Amino acid sequence: MSYKRIVPCLFLWQGKAVRWFDDMDVLSEDAVALAKHYSDKGADELLVFDLSDSDEDHEESIDLLKKITKSAGIPVVAGGNIKRLEDVKKILYTGAKRVVLNFSKASSVKMLEEASKRFGKEKIAVSLNDFDTLFKQQHLIEKYSSEIIFMHRLDLNSVMTLTEIPYVVLTDTMEESEIFRILKSPGARGISGKFVSRMDMDFHLFKTECQECGIQMTSFESVLDFSDFKLNSDGLIPVIAQNYRTGEVLMLAYMNEEAFDRTVKTGKMTYYSRSRQCLWTKGETSGHFQYVKSLTIDCDKDTLLAKVEQIGAACHTGNPTCFFQTIAGTDYDETNPLQIFETVYGTILDRKKNPKEGSYTNYLFDKGIDKILKKVGEEAAEVIIAAKNPNTEELKYELSDFLYHATVLMVERGLDWNDIIQELSDRH
Repeated sequence: MSYKRIVPCLFLWQGKAVRWFDDMDVLSEDAVALAKHYSDKGADELLVFDLSDSDEDHEESIDLLKKITKSAGIPVVAGGNIKRLEDVKKILYTGAKRVVLNFSKASSVKMLEEASKRFGKEKIAVSLNDFDTLFKQQHLIEKYSSEIIFMHRLDLNSVMTLTEIPYVVLTDTMEESEIFRILKSPGARGISGKFVSRMDMDFHLFKTECQECGIQMTSFESVLDFSDFKLNSDGLIPVIAQNYRTGEVLMLAYMNEEAFDRTVKTGKMTYYSRSRQCLWTKGETSGHFQYVKSLTIDCDKDTLLAKVEQIGAACHTGNPTCFFQTIAGTDYDETNPLQIFETVYGTILDRKKNPKEGSYTNYLFDKGIDKILKKVGEEAAEVIIAAKNPNTEELKYELSDFLYHATVLMVERGLDWNDIIQELSDRH
């Protein structure tokens, strides 16, 4: 059985989120907050379209899209105002999962093959406004794209006979029965549009209604029942939360059956507070949510390991992890590469925000981007020279210098290591 997705959509215009269906009325002045709202309420994916009509506004939308992909916590598929291959690259570089090429434009039709070959078929979707375009361009679409976005209601039975590419239907209908009909179509991957993009949309309730109608929605599913776990004397199971990127242990808490069920249902870590005797969703008051990547149980079935995406600090003290006080042990070499890169990045970022007299880092920031770029170039040349030397000690030193200056450049231009790691991850 194929799982379906709820995919609200954002239309960006002049830095705001607008109602495209309602003559460009402003839906929210803060598009980033709206994207996070959809994510927090249980949406599975987000569609974002740039409606800008100038290059300057388009660049503003690209910057906004980057902030959206960072804060949303769910995959983002984006399109709009794509005139050249460079625009496809810019959208993907924001962290978007996939780029949508508008097939009502001849330039997009011409661009599809090259974009697919350069960035990968899985990174490309096409949007269609009519069935005729699908009929005429079927071979091209199937060969070079991985998803179709239908921008209005179609005869879905006809679509099924023509292509096996999964599709998302973006519709202006507010009829729940029509939404169910679309989702029941075997080729439909998800639903988007006016109905699911409402501010008051209860995604979890709607998913329950879909399931009652026989529509299997995208959600976490546990292969074990809570009754299969070995609980402690209080009827709870301990849960270790771990940063899925770095492997850093963040915290220890407990779940009862209700907390476990809510975690699985919402995709956000929910625990049972032994002191307050109630459920609590991590981040409800602080905004420091933990988005579930996986739940694993140990061999005795008495402890859960949750690999999570941690937003902000895990500890109420403001520390990244609750385990920050060493009470015994010996000195040892802790060399988690990502943690070291992030520590150096954090120090450089702090220098930018809180300048320190005599700091070389602040000297670079004060001189500006041209000086930083000059140093990156010089250090790259030093790496090349050192690589010709049989002694790798010099190369190690020069590579370290290069990475430091590259990190200064990242801070200056608003990139972080998560951006780089995600890009490298997407390439294999």
